[in-house]
Amino acid sequence: MKTLLFPLSLWLAIASLVSPLTAQSVSKLELEKSSALNAFESVTIIPATVTINRPPIIASQPTSQFVEPGSAATLTVSATGSAPFTYQWYRGNLGVTTAPVGTNSPTFTTPALTVTTEYWVKISNAFGEIQSSSVTVTVQANTAPTGFSLIPSGSFTMGNDFSEFWAAHTVNVSAFYMAKNLVTKADWDTVRTWAISNGYSDLAAGAGKASNHPVQTVSWWDGVKYCNARSQQEGLTPVYTVSGAVMKTGTTAPVVNWAANGYRLPTEAEWEKAARGGLSGERFPWWGDTISQQQANYRASSGDIDDLSGGVNNYHPTYATGPEPYTSPVGSFAANGYGLNDMAGNVYQWCWDWFGFYDTGSPTDPRGVSSGTIRVYRGGSWDQKEFYCRVGVRHGSYPSSTVNYIGFRVARSSVP
Repeated sequence: MKTLLFPLSLWLAIASLVSPLTAQSVSKLELEKSSALNAFESVTIIPATVTINRPPIIASQPTSQFVEPGSAATLTVSATGSAPFTYQWYRGNLGVTTAPVGTNSPTFTTPALTVTTEYWVKISNAFGEIQSSSVTVTVQANTAPTGFSLIPSGSFTMGNDFSEFWAAHTVNVSAFYMAKNLVTKADWDTVRTWAISNGYSDLAAGAGKASNHPVQTVSWWDGVKYCNARSQQEGLTPVYTVSGAVMKTGTTAPVVNWAANGYRLPTEAEWEKAARGGLSGERFPWWGDTISQQQANYRASSGDIDDLSGGVNNYHPTYATGPEPYTSPVGSFAANGYGLNDMAGNVYQWCWDWFGFYDTGSPTDPRGVSSGTIRVYRGGSWDQKEFYCRVGVRHGSYPSSTVNYIGFRVARSSVP
């Protein structure tokens, strides 16, 4: 065998470059010295494998949940590092290690709960241990109407610091109901058929790629009138009035009866609280600051580091068929922590508010500025990249706008 002659120190330098210690397994260079000529030493490179031992690192935290009295919750954690791992689930305050309530599994199902309870998990291996964050399983009676989720009252951090229009601030929101799904074309047609026969003379036909796809090409005004018509059709109190009468036609800014039990558009603060699904500080409606086309219907881009489907660099391959729009059936992806579908992607969603500066003084139930020219819409769409699907990103358009990437979902005030 002919051996190349280089200084041993050079071979060791090369070995350090081709053997990074950041991987679970690396290539080790066994150096076999042979005879030296002129103070040089030769080496033969023989590939081998060595394991780098790493303590556990939590890849995804367990998330807080809401359950009905007498129901159980399933908590899940994932970790990286050197297997095998030991999992010890605990009930109570973080770091207080009484007897574990679950062991040896990254998934833990609680017993049937009647009171709100906190849990956390300790993950260990032969090289270290780590504790998860504490999560709360909130026990709350489900008083939500069919097809709705109860969004609990409480404060959250709204917005982000991308611009002065989006400044992060604390908001307090009262409990309310949010529809689990976007209004579909079938929903729209059912209500519109009734409405046209009951004085709603200018309600648009709307568009939808199929009956179970979201309705789109409807204006903000159409959304408001749909809410009133559906309320009347179901015997509920309409929310929007003009000069004391139920708003059925026209484009006069309505008065809002926030205490009414009928359907309405969510406020922007309600929408964002609902979209976050009980999480805090995340960019999307799920844990973690990345998005993929396995989670939502949006346009992937290779230029976005948060986009795990960037290699597709195009519309969602499952739904980019036929003519635009490339919408998807509602509920095609996993729901967020509040049980809401399509809070990122598919179609944008109209909100009540005029677009303007936030009230950053920790307001309770903010409803936007008192006047303006454009109304807020949120959530991203089939035609937009990952940035526009983030829960803190705002958009606005004229209330008369009708485009194939804006639809809506309805909300209801939480009243007896």
